[in-house]
Amino acid sequence: MFKIGEFSKLTQVSVRMLRYYDEVGLLKPAEVDKWTGHRMYSALQIPVLEKIVYLRDSGFNVSEIALALEMDNHGLAGQLDKKRQEIEQAIKDEQEKLRKIDIAKKGMLSDKKEIHYHISMKSIPSYSVLSLRKVVPTYYSEGDLWKELADFANKHKIDIESRTFSIFHDTEYREEDVDIELCALVKKLQKNMGEFTFRMTEPVPIMACTMVTGSFSNISGAYKAFAEWLHENEQYRIAGATRQIVHRGPWNESDPDKYLVELQIPLELE
Repeated sequence: MFKIGEFSKLTQVSVRMLRYYDEVGLLKPAEVDKWTGHRMYSALQIPVLEKIVYLRDSGFNVSEIALALEMDNHGLAGQLDKKRQEIEQAIKDEQEKLRKIDIAKKGMLSDKKEIHYHISMKSIPSYSVLSLRKVVPTYYSEGDLWKELADFANKHKIDIESRTFSIFHDTEYREEDVDIELCALVKKLQKNMGEFTFRMTEPVPIMACTMVTGSFSNISGAYKAFAEWLHENEQYRIAGATRQIVHRGPWNESDPDKYLVELQIPLELE
């Protein structure tokens, strides 16, 4: 048996932590001297203490450690894998926060002149399209959808035109579960195949449009310009799903400053 100080030195775990593990029930002393009240530890407890330290350093809290100590190796491996996934997601979340900090600095502190967006009006005819519509995790998932549509067209030898656009069917901005429809123009309609459908898009008599040059982060500024334009032109109101045409993007332009996106918002007279 070892006194708590001796056990601390041999295991390289502080007396403070040993007392804490005793208080929370993770590692009770092997014995407590009934005369002095001194905690006494056994060498047989070292493997348990090592597990506690490993789990603590892996981000497990007290209740999770207590649960893990009751598991066999298979169950413990599963808990470690689960914790790894949680930490990886937390890292992604923190990286996203860092990205938003950079955007905030550019937006609030930058001396760059504000981009001016020209709003124009035009009518949009109906198009014959191959369509793929899905609810996806975020707006960033749109690229995966385009790959899915392109792979489908190649597999079934469907002749699609270079003209494509996206339709955002949600009536509000969503942080998750985004309803996106991809449309690629085709010369003739065919039989629908599962999630992939052939249809005629709705014509839009009045479409407000603006071009966005540069990083996709500039798109938010374009929507702000739409809001200001609609404020000044109160005779119009939004009348349907917005569309987006990426003329230059990651697949055909390596420099984000040269991206070119056309935003379209259908309108009607009040």
